[in-house]
Amino acid sequence: MNLVTLPAGCTSSVRHWHTREDEFVLVLTGALTLLTDAGEQELGPGMCAAFPAGRPDGHALVNRSGAAATYLEIGDRVDGDEVDYPDVDMQVRCIDNDYVFVRRSDGSRY
Repeated sequence: MNLVTLPAGCTSSVRHWHTREDEFVLVLTGALTLLTDAGEQELGPGMCAAFPAGRPDGHALVNRSGAAATYLEIGDRVDGDEVDYPDVDMQVRCIDNDYVFVRRSDGSRY
């Protein structure tokens, strides 16, 4: 579990999804915009979102407000988890028990 403070104008990550790790976020303060394949959804204090492992629907949080927002980010760091970044040419692959950034287009390493 991580307590995250996302400053105004910042994004949590490049939109991504995990092969083996479930993720859950709970907004504590401020306003965040959740980005997924379904579009955008505004989240405020007390609202949450869950992202099941293996579901290829990238997600990210954006703080478009003028103030910092805080949220809890909960996951389990499963061994062998891989990550896909659908909006950019990047994936994280577990190769020989090491996590490697590769290009989505051809699998070559960064």
